[in-house]
Amino acid sequence: MFKTYLRLLGFARPIEKYAIPYFFYSLLYAVFNSLTFVLIVPIMNTMFDPDYTFERVTELPPVEFNTEYLTTFFNFMYSQVYAEYDRQKVLIMLALFTIFISFLSNLFRYLGAWTVESMRARTLQRMRDDMFSRVMDMHVGYFSDQQKGDIISRITADVNVVQFCITNTLLVAFREPFLIIGYIAMMIMLSWELSIFSVLFLPLVALLIGSIVKRLRHPARTNQQRLGEMVSTLDESLAGVKVIKSYNATDYVKKTFFNINKDVAELTLSMARRQQLASPMSEFLGISAVGVVLVFGGILVGNGSLDPGSFIAFVAIFSQITRPVRHFVDQFANINQGIAAGERIFELIDARPAIGDKADAKQFEGLKQSIEFRDVHFSYDGQREVIDGVSFEVKRGQTVALVGPSGGGKSTLSELIPRFYDPQDGSILIDGKPLSTYTLESLRTHMSIVAQETVLFNDTIEGNLRMGKPNATHEEIVAAARIANAHDFIEQAPEGYNTNIGDRGSKLSGGQRQRLSIARAVLKNPEILILDEATSALDTESEKLVQEALNKLLKGRTSVVIAHRLSTIQGADKIIVVSEGKIAEEGTHEELVAKGGIYAHLIEMQSFA
Repeated sequence: MFKTYLRLLGFARPIEKYAIPYFFYSLLYAVFNSLTFVLIVPIMNTMFDPDYTFERVTELPPVEFNTEYLTTFFNFMYSQVYAEYDRQKVLIMLALFTIFISFLSNLFRYLGAWTVESMRARTLQRMRDDMFSRVMDMHVGYFSDQQKGDIISRITADVNVVQFCITNTLLVAFREPFLIIGYIAMMIMLSWELSIFSVLFLPLVALLIGSIVKRLRHPARTNQQRLGEMVSTLDESLAGVKVIKSYNATDYVKKTFFNINKDVAELTLSMARRQQLASPMSEFLGISAVGVVLVFGGILVGNGSLDPGSFIAFVAIFSQITRPVRHFVDQFANINQGIAAGERIFELIDARPAIGDKADAKQFEGLKQSIEFRDVHFSYDGQREVIDGVSFEVKRGQTVALVGPSGGGKSTLSELIPRFYDPQDGSILIDGKPLSTYTLESLRTHMSIVAQETVLFNDTIEGNLRMGKPNATHEEIVAAARIANAHDFIEQAPEGYNTNIGDRGSKLSGGQRQRLSIARAVLKNPEILILDEATSALDTESEKLVQEALNKLLKGRTSVVIAHRLSTIQGADKIIVVSEGKIAEEGTHEELVAKGGIYAHLIEMQSFA
């Protein structure tokens, strides 16, 4: 737990930038705030003490820690301004002095709060930057095992909880302790007898409230996990709303969401019940203690051991001291919740990407000879092999098609080339060197992937295409769109290339989205192209336009094409039939048809479809 807390503090680096000024602001705030209450003494004595007499002071005596020195200091200040005593003038000066002290107290309180807010904002920024960076660096397989909503919840909700854990450290370390010390010091100055009782009382309050706070950590972590599940359900429901409605599954989805939401509400109430109990408990104990102080203090006033002004000032301070004590304990509650959220955050940060660059990885300059699979074995879960001893070669400029039954391993093979995954056994070579000898960034710079599931963003058409080449000119973008047969429909859009396409390209048809994906690949102008069933989800008219665009894109490139519709790959240089993770057949279209095997059977099946 403490180790997690120290790691969380690392996000506030350099913490001394905030801690040092906050230390002085808190100290000065505590001093002036305490003085505000002590000023009650001279005000009460001036107004209500019939035996009060003003004594002129022309020279200040040595500093002493008692109410007599405070009175002497005030008389000195008054003597510097006025030549003779006047009760009304004394009260006016006391009022101005009180206002000035209050102004300084609140000024330093504001400066301290601003320091904390600056620390909070920068900490939040750094945490989200680090977490998002970490997520984007993870290998593709990581996201297969995680709920997207849970990741979103950690970057948003959990980070919000953790930021208060970090910034409350300053409150716990400085402001509240300084206030408590300041109040106790002033109480001792007013009456050491009454102060003894107070010092014994405060630890009792802290222990009682602390026992409640201690129980918050486990429900806090559970609550954050359930919040992640709720965000996941929400995300999936919004993304699949058409499917949900088409299956009349609205009630089923609602029930799932309602159940999770109910758990979150009950956990929140459970936490709130414990946390909110601290405040009324401390207030009740505080009022009870004030009652005892009133009785004990009244006896001291009655026997002349304490003057009425000091007694009222003491009661005022004592009634306030439970507030910083309560806040002090509340901050520990927030820190406790923050640590629980921090553990979830570090689970994400500490998840090591399975794929990374080696220290001696070199820049990939471009394909010169071929891509070669040598006895490649791969499994997602370390048990059932999806790829089982596959070997083949794609020479520079060739188009190699992967076909075969669904689930045979075609897409997995294509995902090994850009190193979304690494094989467990065997190797993939480019120009005779393993993929791992090149940096991931330089390797992927020379590749483009056009998949069945088109990934577009809530941006303009031009903004989406520019992802392929950030520094592209508008003319280059238009040229790429023409090659992809996308220019005409873009021109007809409300704002042309500046038209926003909505969330995930929802304002476009499937064919239009796919052609934008192809245009993006054209703009990047890759040497190696991977097409993963890029036309299988399209209607006949859209498929024709997309296939024409793909044919243009394939020219002169080294390509690996996964095809569902076999008519689109009959001109490939080589066709590889993949079945149950192995190569079942290999050859040209004509050779495989003549062979009368799996490929010929698939052709026959599609001819009847």
